[in-house]
Amino acid sequence: MTLAELDLTGDLARPARLTVPDLLRWPQHRVRVSFECATSGVRHHGFTGPRLYDVLADAGPGFDPARRKDRLCFLIAVTGADGHHVLLSWAEIDPDFAHAPVLLGVGIDDTPLDGTGPQLVLPQDRCGARHISGIREIRVDGGYGGWRP
Repeated sequence: MTLAELDLTGDLARPARLTVPDLLRWPQHRVRVSFECATSGVRHHGFTGPRLYDVLADAGPGFDPARRKDRLCFLIAVTGADGHHVLLSWAEIDPDFAHAPVLLGVGIDDTPLDGTGPQLVLPQDRCGARHISGIREIRVDGGYGGWRP
């Protein structure tokens, strides 16, 4: 079986290419989620995986310590194998702010996702639109510094 890979790219000190077995190195969390799917109704699943924050923090986001609140200007773009993509702000996952328990699911309902790749899991979302299957890239981008005179 070929392992799916995801690329961590962007404003990172340590960009990486990761597989599901690589993601098992971080602490694993379990969540039960229920979300409404526009095409198939309410879905219930159990996911296991590391927190997105832990994986990205380990990659060394390029925050500028001289700029107050610089990390609040960082966006996270997640793209799946099917082209589906979503944007998150760093503040959503940062423990000093929203601290959302966003996971990179490496298993769904006790089934490993080695071949298809991890899933973006947002347990706090009522709608499943931001769940991304088969993640191929996560890009961290700090180029959104906002308006400057």
